[in-house]
Amino acid sequence: MIAVLSRLRLAAVATLLLVGLTPASADAAGSAPVTVTDVQSTQQQVTGVLTFRTASAQDVDPNRLRASIGKQPVTMRVERVSHEDRAAMLVIDTSGSMGRSGMATVRSATAAYLEQVPSDVKVGVVTFADTAGVDLAPTSDRAAVQRVVNGLTAKGDTSLYAAVQAAVTALGPHGDRSVVLLSDGADTTSAHPEKTLAALTGKLAEDGIRLDVVRFRTDDPQASAALSQLASAGRGAVVAAADAPAVGRAFRSAAQTLRSQARFEIKLATPLAAPGPLEITGSLAGQPFSVVQPLAPAAALASSPTAAAAPGPAVVASPAPAVATGWPSILVWLATGAVALALMLLAYGILSPDLSTRRERRLAALEGYLAPSRAASAAPGRRAPTPIAVQLVDLGERAMRGRRSTATTLSLINRADLPLRAGEWFVLRVVAGVVGLALGLVLAGELRLVGLAAGLLLGFALPQLVLRFLAHRRGAAFERVLPQSLLLVATSLRSGFGLPQALDSVARDSPEPVAKEFSRALAETRIGTDISDALERVATRMGSRAMEMAVMAIRIQREVGGNLAETLETAGRTLRERETLRGQVRALSAEGRLSAYILIALPIGIFLYMTMVNYDYVSLLWTTLPGVVMLVGGTVALVAGIFWMRKVVRIEV
Repeated sequence: MIAVLSRLRLAAVATLLLVGLTPASADAAGSAPVTVTDVQSTQQQVTGVLTFRTASAQDVDPNRLRASIGKQPVTMRVERVSHEDRAAMLVIDTSGSMGRSGMATVRSATAAYLEQVPSDVKVGVVTFADTAGVDLAPTSDRAAVQRVVNGLTAKGDTSLYAAVQAAVTALGPHGDRSVVLLSDGADTTSAHPEKTLAALTGKLAEDGIRLDVVRFRTDDPQASAALSQLASAGRGAVVAAADAPAVGRAFRSAAQTLRSQARFEIKLATPLAAPGPLEITGSLAGQPFSVVQPLAPAAALASSPTAAAAPGPAVVASPAPAVATGWPSILVWLATGAVALALMLLAYGILSPDLSTRRERRLAALEGYLAPSRAASAAPGRRAPTPIAVQLVDLGERAMRGRRSTATTLSLINRADLPLRAGEWFVLRVVAGVVGLALGLVLAGELRLVGLAAGLLLGFALPQLVLRFLAHRRGAAFERVLPQSLLLVATSLRSGFGLPQALDSVARDSPEPVAKEFSRALAETRIGTDISDALERVATRMGSRAMEMAVMAIRIQREVGGNLAETLETAGRTLRERETLRGQVRALSAEGRLSAYILIALPIGIFLYMTMVNYDYVSLLWTTLPGVVMLVGGTVALVAGIFWMRKVVRIEV
């Protein structure tokens, strides 16, 4: 007796634990043990499919099944479904609130659903965020369904009603049709949500589509009410799921329901003139059930074989075109590989030493005579190049050899004072292009081809733009410091120093970049270069018109004689006054330049923002002829405005 009581207590505790640990609970609203779908009626017969939710079709007692049309008993034949025209749609919420964990839950739940669903059922996928569309039409390819779901990401709002309408449209008008809807919130994109929901529930009831709802991690009353109305209209159930196991059980249960179906057929002795509702009663696992399905009137029977409930208002929706199977997964792998390759090349570039040319090494050795302490501090940091880095640089050298742009690129690199050779610059641009390509594929979302082209273009163009910016900034800094440096040379000459000694004082006391450039000029004179030629190379390397004028004055003085100190002092004061005037002009034109920047950035920024928040609206610019004309006209006007404003605010001094 004690042993029996112990077993009973253990059984009770186990039952309580199972009930307490089960996080998924079916809402009462909309749930029915037996539903009727795919009802097709003529004046001679009525056929349809019975779906048993709480038990198998084998548990139905065929001797207790009764059918009546308009309270008139009719004879009904029932057989188990073996191969039918059946289709199911997985309607999945991919809004931003789902997050990465929600997408992982969807992937595992889909795998469980596909494992349980009968082989003759075609399965499709509809997703919804800012917009809704059919990602995959109903297909028997289970791997294709899983690939599409594996490529989903969470972002945007919740276009719930448009997604359900897209699923209804994709399922078509015939066959047993079912929908499994997973959502974690209410619709946020419909202009009139109440009217749209009413029309959609009428459409579900009219088409006889079964709809089960998985309410994921939400207790929002508005969302719960809307999802319950959808489930009621689809004669399905609402299951609240708080975690991945609960969602998996809900999806698995929806798939197993498709295994518990039976087809019925009613032969009519006399034609139906004005049929009443079809009522089917019976016993399911020992429990009685009754289901009522309205039939269409006689006029509708002649025009359409499908009987349904009272028609509701139509729901207008424009589902997006189907996405190619497997495309998201391929792009993810391609982007991952590109990012990995770019990071590998970038790591080699960072870990490899600062490679320099033989000429630069000779100049560095000569600079050691001018600043031994600086050279000594820099020497220990150098390392031997790695073989892979050498091979990449050699490949870049061969690619850059013979190009017209190589000389210009090297000139900009020297002006920007970057420790790069032509081959290293080529490798850097290739790495930037690969990184831009990968980022474009990953960040572009649905506009993958546009993202690929934009990322590739930006990756190759950005390094060149940065190089020009650095070169221009260093050249401008040279122009600002040069006047006071020339005055320092003139002062040194007045003190009795020669020109080389005066230039040496500039190299030691002037700020950068004048100090470094004059040091290079002095280093060149120590290996036999004329001082005028060395200074002219500085002017050419820095693109400095003021330095060219100073070199010209030095050449004239050395050829015809005169007071070089006075000449350089006059040139220095003239250049300093010129820089002062240039600063005043830039201060006065700052407001105009800022206005130009804002006017240029405003249309571009608004275009990018609208593309993210309302892509369908902006896409009219390139999907319709008037939109293309407007886009081309706006681009031409924007470019013309950029050049015009540039000319207005740019004042030569």
